[in-house]
Amino acid sequence: MHRIHRATLFAGMALLPSLATAMQVADPEPAPSFAPSLAPVLPTGIALARPAAEVGQDTVGRRRAKAVTYSDGYGRRLTIHKTLSWAMLPLFAVSFASGDQILSKGADAPEWARQLHKPAAMTTAGLFGVNTVTGAWNLWEGRSDPNGRTRRIVHSVLFTAASAGFAYTGTRLADEAREEVDGRTRHRNMALGSMGLSTASWLIMLIGN
Repeated sequence: MHRIHRATLFAGMALLPSLATAMQVADPEPAPSFAPSLAPVLPTGIALARPAAEVGQDTVGRRRAKAVTYSDGYGRRLTIHKTLSWAMLPLFAVSFASGDQILSKGADAPEWARQLHKPAAMTTAGLFGVNTVTGAWNLWEGRSDPNGRTRRIVHSVLFTAASAGFAYTGTRLADEAREEVDGRTRHRNMALGSMGLSTASWLIMLIGN
């Protein structure tokens, strides 16, 4: 009996290699490996970020691709605007010198001061009127141009404030200056403030260009 059991056991052991070979043939796929993978796994639908340099180049390229076209009238108005702006400071000098004589000496002011003050003021008003039109027109035409936009806006705001100051000086304060000494002082101070704003506005564009 023991011999039969031993023979059966030996026969089973001898069949084990054959059985293993048969199982590999029946299931040719290798067993899954549970070892961690070193390759990165990305969720579906997520794109890899490009280097910042490439993104910056694309952005700069898109910005440079935007072109602004100016009309021929823009150039003509700009020439008029710049030419008249150079006459602004001499007019300021004549207005201040003549007005100071009138303020300090009154009826005893020199003849040249009394003759030049009003024409200088009126010429300044005409200059500011033309430059207001040409400047506002060109500002509107160049509204989509980002180059120097902040400088142009600051220049326009200061120039507009100066124009309002000169208008007030030449109307309401001019009447007061003819009637009283204090009115003359207010007239001069408002004129000087407007001159200062105008000069600052002019220098912003002169230095910027």
